[in-house]
Amino acid sequence: MTPEGNDNSTGVGISCKPYFSCVLLRIFPYLISVVITCGNLLIIISVIYFRQLHTPTNYLILSLAVSDLFVGVLVIPLSREFTHEYCMTFGNLICIVQQCIRVTLTTASILNLCCISIDRYYAVYQPLTYRVTINDHIVVVMILLSWGLSFLLSIGFVVAELNYAKCGEKCYIDTFIVNISGPIFTFYIPMSVMICFYVKIFFVAQKQARSIQNTTYHSRTPGETVSKMERKATKTLAIVMGAFIICCSPVFIFLMIFYINQVSVPFVVMDVISWMVMSNSMVNPFIYAFFYSWYRSAFKIIISGKIFQGHLSITRLK
Repeated sequence: MTPEGNDNSTGVGISCKPYFSCVLLRIFPYLISVVITCGNLLIIISVIYFRQLHTPTNYLILSLAVSDLFVGVLVIPLSREFTHEYCMTFGNLICIVQQCIRVTLTTASILNLCCISIDRYYAVYQPLTYRVTINDHIVVVMILLSWGLSFLLSIGFVVAELNYAKCGEKCYIDTFIVNISGPIFTFYIPMSVMICFYVKIFFVAQKQARSIQNTTYHSRTPGETVSKMERKATKTLAIVMGAFIICCSPVFIFLMIFYINQVSVPFVVMDVISWMVMSNSMVNPFIYAFFYSWYRSAFKIIISGKIFQGHLSITRLK
């Protein structure tokens, strides 16, 4: 699957004649990179600093934010600064490094989301044993496995095909294992697992909602209140998963379709779907800020600088 050539003087896969357009197209990716970096730093600092956010679910959100942060810090700058001169200097090695980083971070994101779906499943389906089943130690193991497996898969899919990496106007790898097997193991299988868990969660939540409706307000127990909070958290994290699927599925679908049909992929198409993937890293902080009042409170404290004024780690976030 070979991308078609294009005027790539701006590094964006399309030609731009007006000077203003060239400057805008050159600066825009870095603005996105700054938004991604700052947004996910807010999540990381919030979870690490505020004790109220020291929960298994938030640790998984922290891990997801770290993968998104690296997209802003590494993936976008590497993609924008990639030129033919890099290939002349470093050979295909620079292409391999770039692809390894992309595959590792994309796979880490979806595996972290997969772990979050497991966490939500136990929180809703087995609320009485949830805190015992999903504790801090289990979450640490889940995070380490997610990142470790992501790195191993990137090595297997990319470095194993070292001789097939092609470094030209764009960096791409034209092999079956990357374009067909890669999406199956790094996207379709984890996505199927997540969908199965959230479908089960949906039916359990519906059953619990009907059960609560059959009771009066005064007869509700603390367990029912907790269940309602868990359902809200599950709904929010399902939206996060949905945003990921919407942003990332086009690139995997296009890769398989174009490769199977042996059709050349226009650079502009690859640019658009690649930016859809990277834009997902920018979306999550806004989702958390919109749906979680405690994240909004934490963000306000950090942005206002109050975090430096005293010991606010035990502050009750509302």
